[in-house]
Amino acid sequence: MKPRDRRLQIEGIIRNEGSASVEALARRFNVSTETIRRDLFVLAGAGRVMKVHGGARSARLLAEPSMGVRSTRAGEEKSQIGRRLADAIEPGATLFIDTGSTTLAAAPALARISGLTIITNSCRLADALAQANSNAAVYLLGGRYGGDNAQTVGPAVITQISGFQADHCVLTVAAFASEIGAMDASQEEAEIARAMLANAQNLIVLADSSKLDRRAAFTVCPTVKVSLLITDDGITAQTREKLIAQKVTVWT
Repeated sequence: MKPRDRRLQIEGIIRNEGSASVEALARRFNVSTETIRRDLFVLAGAGRVMKVHGGARSARLLAEPSMGVRSTRAGEEKSQIGRRLADAIEPGATLFIDTGSTTLAAAPALARISGLTIITNSCRLADALAQANSNAAVYLLGGRYGGDNAQTVGPAVITQISGFQADHCVLTVAAFASEIGAMDASQEEAEIARAMLANAQNLIVLADSSKLDRRAAFTVCPTVKVSLLITDDGITAQTREKLIAQKVTVWT
């Protein structure tokens, strides 16, 4: 394969998957890691990708695919994140939970915690908790219905959020970078996340490692607001150290 063709394919892989390591690309194209590093150097020089330690990531702001596509990605990692979330939640707690494939994956674990009060704009989450025989008191926020994510959005949701106070705000995000904080690819979802956070005592962010060291268009909150980040074993040591330096507890 000609270098130009390989670089075009590498750019496509990074654009579609968000990031890729040198080692994974070398295996994929059956070339040396030095060859891949040269390819990434050329692509980064042209502004097509951004080099990071051990690989490269997309130079573009993250735009999330549909909920159906997101639900099929990193399924085991999201299930593990959901189980770890249950370790952080005490019986009887009140939670804000936003819409997302990762928060949805947490439903079975949350259903086993007694006496929860859950306020959410996710119709799928409310249904998943009911199907798991949760005894939680679930308050579904009303507003304009978004069919793809089965969620409610808009000013009516923001107004209703102000009528609740919660022990924990549990958010799934499109991107998280230590130097910026939590971000979302949707303005409406970011506004809901901010409103939930403003009425909660503690913020827990759920993000599989593919979302770390990424950027999306709409900032939810700075890193200093995050009490606990729950991710998977794909988090790099460098990223973990940066977050811990900013007083964020990191669980995998």
